[in-house]
Amino acid sequence: MELLKERIRKDGKVKDGNVLKVDSFLNHQIDVKLLEEIGKEFKRLFGNEEVTKVLTIEASGIGIAVETARAFGVPVVFAKKSKTKNIAGEVYTSKVMSYTHGREYDIIVSKDFLGPEDRVLIVDDFLANGAALEGLIQLIKDAGATLCGCGIVIEKGFQPGGEELRKRGINIQSLAIVDSMDPATGEICFRD
Repeated sequence: MELLKERIRKDGKVKDGNVLKVDSFLNHQIDVKLLEEIGKEFKRLFGNEEVTKVLTIEASGIGIAVETARAFGVPVVFAKKSKTKNIAGEVYTSKVMSYTHGREYDIIVSKDFLGPEDRVLIVDDFLANGAALEGLIQLIKDAGATLCGCGIVIEKGFQPGGEELRKRGINIQSLAIVDSMDPATGEICFRD
């Protein structure tokens, strides 16, 4: 998605430790027009999958999931990173190691919102090592639902997550795949 790549080149900031900051337009301050286009692109890529729910993990994926769900005309479900008092009843739970935060989370989805009849598209802002996707995929399996695929805004192609999940036959569509980034120069190279 060329529009996204241009925006990453313009406003993305490369930091030490393989960190790409896109918080000025994607996951802190949000450019809603760009998110709308991202949602439309995921609809184009997964439009034949008969998606009934869009699933993401809180918090950065929620905006992306909302625009994607709007394009599909289906609800969003987001996995919470901690059980709260307003989640009553039975839940699906899985463990996720956060690359960004350097800690493990239990992610939780109420059984009221995910079941065997669902055809689920996962969306998220980043794919690096694949831990978040693994956790979300496990929730879908536990629910007996069908995984339609995974829509990723930015994939770090130099990290193993995407390749390992694709080897297992999971349909991952990334809108921008970063092959390399240099914190000294700020240069970001994308896969074609």
